[in-house]
Amino acid sequence: MSENLIERFARDYASGCVLFREGDPGDFMYVIQAGTIEIRRRVGDSERVLALLPPGEFFGEMALINARPRSATAVVREDARLLVIESRTFEAMLRGRVEIAVRMIKTLAGRLERANQQVELLLLPNANHRVVQCLRQMSEQQLEATGGGQDHAVHLPIQVDELAQRVALTTPEVAEILNRLHAAQLVTTASDYGIEGHGLVIPEVGRLLDFLEFLELRDRFPGA
Repeated sequence: MSENLIERFARDYASGCVLFREGDPGDFMYVIQAGTIEIRRRVGDSERVLALLPPGEFFGEMALINARPRSATAVVREDARLLVIESRTFEAMLRGRVEIAVRMIKTLAGRLERANQQVELLLLPNANHRVVQCLRQMSEQQLEATGGGQDHAVHLPIQVDELAQRVALTTPEVAEILNRLHAAQLVTTASDYGIEGHGLVIPEVGRLLDFLEFLELRDRFPGA
């Protein structure tokens, strides 16, 4: 996309701005040039964070593809610069640029896989399993994006309450589990690891996987 077209579609949004709400009609899709977008969905009486989207990601396309209301709410988490693309332009881009269509198919396939993982995660009856499995999934996604190995440290810019929302547990429950993981040196905070800002650090993803296998074996053979 040329610089002129980028300037034509680009708009700036401040942190906290609600781009659209669940149930709204879908008139536009968005491509993130800068900033972070939070995707939320109402579950019961509360709203849960489904994803944090970084620069390079797109969202809001499904409402254009299937002509249905928005399935989630999108909120600007950090000041953002977005490309705002309406339906006709979106269709023209897909028809005229094969590489855009291929990239979108790959991205949607990845999202479907992560959605299936989230369903499997929420079906786990054990709270420890949910938290460790969620950390594993997030860490492996980071490693895939950066090309790192399982012996590398991974920084997950997520707050305890956000993690609690993902695993459908209370914040105190998740905090207690993280404290135990911290005592076992499987998880630490970003500040303790020397990283500015908030979040968690997994020093070695491989050790987290070993711990997950231990939990599974313990549940499978409780008397062993």
